[in-house]
Amino acid sequence: MTSEAVPAVQRGAPETDSSSRLHAVVRNLPFTLVHLLALAAIWTGVSWPAVVVCLGLYWMRVFFITGFYHRYFSHRSYRTSRVFQAVIAFLGTTAMQKGPLWWAGHHRFHHRHSDDEEDVHSPLHGGFWWAHVGWLIRVSRDDTRWDEVKDLARFPELRFFESHYRLGMAAYAGGVIGLGFWLERTFPQTGVTWLQVLVWGFVISTVMLWHTTYLINSGAHMWGSRRFDTKDTSRNNFWLALVTMGEGWHNNHHRYPGSERNGFYWYEIDITHWLLTVLSWCGLVWDLRRPPRHIYEGATK
Repeated sequence: MTSEAVPAVQRGAPETDSSSRLHAVVRNLPFTLVHLLALAAIWTGVSWPAVVVCLGLYWMRVFFITGFYHRYFSHRSYRTSRVFQAVIAFLGTTAMQKGPLWWAGHHRFHHRHSDDEEDVHSPLHGGFWWAHVGWLIRVSRDDTRWDEVKDLARFPELRFFESHYRLGMAAYAGGVIGLGFWLERTFPQTGVTWLQVLVWGFVISTVMLWHTTYLINSGAHMWGSRRFDTKDTSRNNFWLALVTMGEGWHNNHHRYPGSERNGFYWYEIDITHWLLTVLSWCGLVWDLRRPPRHIYEGATK
């Protein structure tokens, strides 16, 4: 897909061609299977180590998306070394949302066309479900917007992770299985098994992560307050900010996307900003960008 207008079929028009429908089914098979595999928890059961692993790995990868894919690769809101840039690109692939260039390219395009006719996941074009996940199901995901990420594409290591993002997924799965075997041997009295940890730490954690991310495309453009009069429907939502580690301050973000922090005020909880601040203390990132004073002009609440 290029930066041209999005074809009508991508906006929700019915695909009447049988071969197109079959292709869509095949394309979405992995996505569908991961959701269905979450039901395996009925047979594997649950234990407290499995729940801890699920929540821990969920929050870890939320940060990989918010702190790395979003605030660094999409908006370059802070600086880092080339080595750590490669590290965070790999870590981002464990979230199973394709490579860093695909993610950043689509997000940059979204900001240039937010809620207009070319915004592929605007709720104005198809409601909550379309913005949340419908566009992903209907649209081919082999469409890295290279014209949007020329600054990133010049790094061969980033192009490698873009082409081989499944390596991160495989490494993550292997790590979860290894952790599961260790927990099974170390805490047998809890009833934890490696298969249980795989289901909770890999499958359920990933489904939670996906839909948390999607809520910014959908819910953060539908529910909440508008502090700034931006040209889109972005909103600030405290509850979404909690589950997304700060991304719920979405109206703030659309007011000044270049800011490393989405919570513009001290009382706006932005855990991603706090964690990036810690990384800056360690010297791994630096030059965290803040909103200029004039950005706060016109704030209504």
